[in-house]
Amino acid sequence: METPILKKQYNEFVVPELKKKFNITNAHCVPAIKKVVVNSGFSASSDKNHIKYVNEEIVKITGQQPVTTKAKLSISNFKLREGQAIGCKVTLRGNVMYDFLARLIHIALPCIRDFRGIPAKFDGNGNYTLGVADHSIFPEVSVEGNTATIGMDVCINTSAETDEEAKELLSLLGMPFRKSSSETEASENTETKEEAAAVASE
Repeated sequence: METPILKKQYNEFVVPELKKKFNITNAHCVPAIKKVVVNSGFSASSDKNHIKYVNEEIVKITGQQPVTTKAKLSISNFKLREGQAIGCKVTLRGNVMYDFLARLIHIALPCIRDFRGIPAKFDGNGNYTLGVADHSIFPEVSVEGNTATIGMDVCINTSAETDEEAKELLSLLGMPFRKSSSETEASENTETKEEAAAVASE
């Protein structure tokens, strides 16, 4: 089986960069992505057709059959009974995981209208969760015939010990994080200096 492009990028480019930046000597200690979990929830009152539709769309996007998640408690205010289906999830590992991330980073996210990057908010343990409001940004989903818009959470679990390492790992893989105001200002200052230097050399 051919090695995914994103996996090649990790092995050939990302690993050396991470070793250099964080002074890592042991190859086994280099931060890596362990798994990606895709969750999609729906109302407890959803009919069987909608539940089937959500499952089919998740299969299209991930290429893997999802597992149905069920309520652990009964909550009368939400008309929720214990054991009732409330969503589905898929856990991706290995080559399938890298293929999914490549499509997410390079195809799906840029399709979001007025896209300006995603927030760089990690959980404090090197893991990142991204909320996707509309599943139709994925190329596998056909706009025609869609009965509803599905939202989902993409949870990226890494072996990084800090959020800084995890952010650098995902950034090197191409994850389009939104620049902070200080980073934007620094980038603009650098561009201004480069333009001034170019003018002076003419």
